[in-house]
Amino acid sequence: MTASKKKVSASGGSKSRNEPPENKPNFEQSLADLERLVVHMEQGELTLEETLENFERGIYLSKICQKAIDEAEQRVRILTEKEEKLEIESFADSVESPLGGSFEDAL
Repeated sequence: MTASKKKVSASGGSKSRNEPPENKPNFEQSLADLERLVVHMEQGELTLEETLENFERGIYLSKICQKAIDEAEQRVRILTEKEEKLEIESFADSVESPLGGSFEDAL
């Protein structure tokens, strides 16, 4: 049993850094689960208790999806701001002063 645990952890180490840990749900899986849950609930064959349990699970899955979207938007914002800053710095470095030389030389 110890050998199989080592084997599992060894294979887990070969994942790329962009893949989430196995115990952390990702956006795509959560969204797919949420979609299946909605279809199942829309069939109307659940008891009240099952419906409430599924609704609770749906709220949990929607929060995971929303958090992933928020994090992705933040990453895009950060990358965009970095790109804009690089473009501004590059432009300032290449512009020459009307007095000759670059603006940096004049300072």
